[in-house]
Amino acid sequence: MWQLVPGLVSSAAISFRSLNHPDRYLRHVDYAFVLAVNDGSSAFAADATFHRVAGLADSAWTSFCSHNFPDRHIRGSGYALRIDPISTGSAAADRHDATFRIGY
Repeated sequence: MWQLVPGLVSSAAISFRSLNHPDRYLRHVDYAFVLAVNDGSSAFAADATFHRVAGLADSAWTSFCSHNFPDRHIRGSGYALRIDPISTGSAAADRHDATFRIGY
């Protein structure tokens, strides 16, 4: 489970902190996600910070673009999370994979 917390780079953004391991965050490395301990570096903070935007497949839901790669969005792909370039012109399946419902 993840807790959405103020972004490590900007409080106007968000970061995903592990509930089970509160010193660890989701961060991208080579466009794939890993769970890692915050090392306090600016690179870590940028890799673990995301901006909420209207859902690419459903504007009532949410998509997240990377802080340091703003043309890439979090996307579920092949049972893993990645950041990939996805535009409104992308295939419907790609936009769906990058759209999330927040909350219960």
